Amino acid sequence: MKASNDFFERKKHELGVSLNEVQRKAVLQTEGPLLLLASPGSGKTTTIIMRIGYLIEGKGVNPGRIKAVTFSRASANDMKERFKRFFPELPPVDFSTIHGLAFQVVRDYFRKEGISYQIIEGDLDVDLGKPDKGSWKELPLHKKIILRNLFQSIVGENITEDQMDELTTYISLIKNKMLPEDKWSTVKVDVPEAERILQEYEAFKKSGFHTLLLDYDDMLTIANQALEGEHGLLQAYQGRYDYVLTDESQDTSMVQHAIIEKLVQRHGNLCVVADDDQSIYSWRGAEPSYLLNFKQIYPNAVVLFMEQNYRSSKDIVNAANQFIKRNKNRYDKNMFTENPAEEPIQIRSLPDYIYQAKYLVQKIQEVEDLGEVAVLYRNNSSSIALMNEFDRAGIPFFMKDADNRFFSHWVVQDILNFMRMTFTDKRSDILEKIHLKFNGYISKKQMAALKNINNNESVFDNLINFVGIQDYQVKPLMESKETFRQMKGMPPLHSIQVIRERLGYEKALEKMCERLGFRKDNLFGILNTLEEIADGLESMEEFASRLKSLEAELKKAKLRKGQNAVTFSTFHSAKGLEFEHVFMIDLVDGIIPSSDDYTGGTVDGDAIEEATRLFYVGMTRAKKHLELIGYRERDGEKIQDSLFVSYVKNIIEPPPASSKKVSGPTIQKNIKVGNTTIPYNPNAIKDKDELVEGKAVKHRVFGYGEIVKISEDTIEVRFQTGVKNLSVDMCLELGLIEPAMER
Repeated sequence: MKASNDFFERKKHELGVSLNEVQRKAVLQTEGPLLLLASPGSGKTTTIIMRIGYLIEGKGVNPGRIKAVTFSRASANDMKERFKRFFPELPPVDFSTIHGLAFQVVRDYFRKEGISYQIIEGDLDVDLGKPDKGSWKELPLHKKIILRNLFQSIVGENITEDQMDELTTYISLIKNKMLPEDKWSTVKVDVPEAERILQEYEAFKKSGFHTLLLDYDDMLTIANQALEGEHGLLQAYQGRYDYVLTDESQDTSMVQHAIIEKLVQRHGNLCVVADDDQSIYSWRGAEPSYLLNFKQIYPNAVVLFMEQNYRSSKDIVNAANQFIKRNKNRYDKNMFTENPAEEPIQIRSLPDYIYQAKYLVQKIQEVEDLGEVAVLYRNNSSSIALMNEFDRAGIPFFMKDADNRFFSHWVVQDILNFMRMTFTDKRSDILEKIHLKFNGYISKKQMAALKNINNNESVFDNLINFVGIQDYQVKPLMESKETFRQMKGMPPLHSIQVIRERLGYEKALEKMCERLGFRKDNLFGILNTLEEIADGLESMEEFASRLKSLEAELKKAKLRKGQNAVTFSTFHSAKGLEFEHVFMIDLVDGIIPSSDDYTGGTVDGDAIEEATRLFYVGMTRAKKHLELIGYRERDGEKIQDSLFVSYVKNIIEPPPASSKKVSGPTIQKNIKVGNTTIPYNPNAIKDKDELVEGKAVKHRVFGYGEIVKISEDTIEVRFQTGVKNLSVDMCLELGLIEPAMER
């Protein structure tokens, strides 16, 4: 006891670090399994570093016998730097990512087995929007190139960047969950032929005569298999470390947990640091349920709750603590703080979406230290309108995950090509890029014939005079020619509206969404953002120049870390960060929660609970000022407040006792799912006892079905479109299900 007290007193004197009672227990609980549940702002990293230091200074453990594993490279580097600052005299400890550990295992295993391998992931500076003209071998062997070619050969289309993202997420999810091939079809994915592409991808990686191709997920699965099947290798790694610590373990997948379990089998000295309330990565395989079952895996485990928040004001902590308690699948924690109240959480409902970025500019111009300001959103697409408005106002911004895909998106390129046609209608190469996307009804065969005509005349005249077109095509082609002529010199905002409506681009997009599974709201959102950028500009040249300027500004935004700049971030990327002022935006139904959240869009988890955790992560980034911002209208459509904002309102200003309803705050109002507003249904089932297996029901989104299974939190309903796993709470709260009447 004296040794431990001396350690804490010495560190308090040297570093000014003083630990609370639970933090001290976590430091001293060195032997056996420990689950340390750390609420936001509870001093988690400090506690981890002090625990490692105590193992070395207080227990005499060799630093080389300690392994600290975290989820991201940034976290591993942060812990390494923090340890060096706290204990400058001590030798380094082995900090790494779980992928770094897996790679060590794979490398040792392959060296022993004499297997040659090649990593096919990493930076890639190749245009993924076009298929290869020649052999695959002419380009570097890279995961995305292989998948792009497989998609093109199997589906017959060029894969988009959004589809590539979804496809790689689908593959990663299957690997991290260790799903056998007969379970691949259970994973929800909107990419055409995804399962077949994965089968072909796996076969291709093994098709080399001497070299096995590996992606990052393969490192995990092969490392786990090697430790399981090679007893000598397992013994070597078990004998290498006496103490293992994992951080951010709520982000860890099943295969990653399996690797760690094998590593600690001999001594059992495992410290798992996590917060089940901040598990927000189920879409890439994270398993928060593992934490809930920790005592089943390690029966003698000690579980400690670090609940004191040192970051946020009392107003924010109290509201966030009550908000997260809506979730059922969690440890019963009670986050608290001794910080004073600063100011109530602000809730803003703007009349229209178009005012959101302008409102933020106005508010943030009043703040001196821009480095203490964050604007958080669910979808990266929200950042473009912010960039445009903040750049115009001269407010610098930083984006950790700046992504310039917006500017190279095919919808943006389509609009620019339509505009190019207004300068000259003599270029068949421009027309070729958009001929299927407006109401000229030009076939691929007709387009091929047109390209062989080089007389420097209008492409529309050439189609009518020299290409074998149908009679019905003449009128729309002449009308299109006239529309392009009228657009010459038109302001870009008006021009985009003409392209969308008179030229029929919106209808063409809708047909593409039906045929290829693209999300209509995403594509129309890009068009809406382009209109925002075009607003106030006088010429199409100025518009094209503005896009280039914003793209360049986006690249600069990555370099402003640590500068006096506002942080733009998704909720996901903001985890682990903190700011004096936090503005959470786009807080409307359909975005958070999204339509996928309402309908259970994860593999076997409760999507609405994960969306709740995501919102909670956003709230707990704020130290003193937290503002929740939504709007009542967008693109002429009425929009509902986010369900979560309704919850926070009721926490901040509880309704009078007489008006409280067991069914929750939103049962009496319409809801918006995607682009559809669903009216309140007075016939909806409001009591769980009314949900009975075999009962015929009608769902407000999926139509008629039959309840096939009921558990504590979910019901399975068989609809014509398939079986859906639905949240009982959401069905009752939103009035989603009613008894089926005779049809």
